[in-house]
Amino acid sequence: MKIAVAMSGGVDSSTAAYILKSQGHEVIGMSMQMYNALDRAETEYGGCCTIDDLADARRVAWKLEIPHFILNMEAGFHEAVIKPFVQSYLSGSTPSPCVLCNTHVKFALMHDKALGVGAEKVATGHYARVTRDVDGSYELCKARDLAKDQSYFLFELNQHQLSQTIFPLGELTKTEVRAIASEGGLDVADKSESYEICFVPNADSYTKIVADEARKMASVAGAGTLVSAVASGEAGGDIVDRNGTVLGHHDAYYRFTIGQRRGLQAGGFGERMYVIDVDPLKRQVVVGPEEALTRHELIAERVHWISGRAPAGKIEVTGKIRSRSPEVAAEVEMLDDAMAKVTFRAPMRAVAPGQAVVFYQDDVCLGGGWITRG
Repeated sequence: MKIAVAMSGGVDSSTAAYILKSQGHEVIGMSMQMYNALDRAETEYGGCCTIDDLADARRVAWKLEIPHFILNMEAGFHEAVIKPFVQSYLSGSTPSPCVLCNTHVKFALMHDKALGVGAEKVATGHYARVTRDVDGSYELCKARDLAKDQSYFLFELNQHQLSQTIFPLGELTKTEVRAIASEGGLDVADKSESYEICFVPNADSYTKIVADEARKMASVAGAGTLVSAVASGEAGGDIVDRNGTVLGHHDAYYRFTIGQRRGLQAGGFGERMYVIDVDPLKRQVVVGPEEALTRHELIAERVHWISGRAPAGKIEVTGKIRSRSPEVAAEVEMLDDAMAKVTFRAPMRAVAPGQAVVFYQDDVCLGGGWITRG
């Protein structure tokens, strides 16, 4: 069949294209330009989707003798990923931009463009699997290589998207993928992996992106007090304990996330202190001992069920609150059409509003939601 492959220039997507071409499919390579890397070369140059990556993708396409297109996704990526990323930090939350990118860019904007050029399916280099349930519905399942599984980042996919998606690497290990790439003569076989957010070059540079974007947003009428405060450099405030006692001061509240220890400019602690809350309205960073980070319950909003059907009552699952955190037995109870209470059987550390909680039953990813302060 005719399959469009999202090619990032890395070994995974390149190998996915090679496998499908080797199976006799008509393969089209599609790469996405997410942001203007030339404009951001010194400040916001990320760890993937760079100019070099696009060049690698084009070289692989040439090697495989398949057509290759670069799609300008800059406007859509900014609106769907960067803008929510900034707004999350401004609201004192911790964003998960990779989920948003998959949901709104790779499996929406790119997906539509692929189908528009006649592709019957879309393939990516994600480590995940698509299977069929006994009733014929599509299921998102973990990859065989659990160390590389990426189903957490795909929990918002729906039945229509899964019906048109192929994950050629779902049954393979990373070692096997590199071996296949090497056998196919792909130059990227030994290319190192990128673990950064594509538009954030290192762990600290996101704060500059937040400040720069806030200044742009502040020029628009009705931008809000938080945006104005950050844009004018007035986001500093107090570091306080759980009783409200001032322990120190900070320059910008959005530089702190729940569970953080580094960067706390406050003294006199009798024990190790961690960020346990960020209050953007008061510009306060609340700190406390490690035990204050643990919770057994959370509220999730914008809950999505991959089957398209929410459970009628309480449901037993395993859940995870970060992509690399262990799964913990939990109970999910829908409170309304889009909000759920999640009760964990074991304490969870550093539950951060803005992050995703994802539900599983064995290998099947059921869906998930977005952690809120509710």
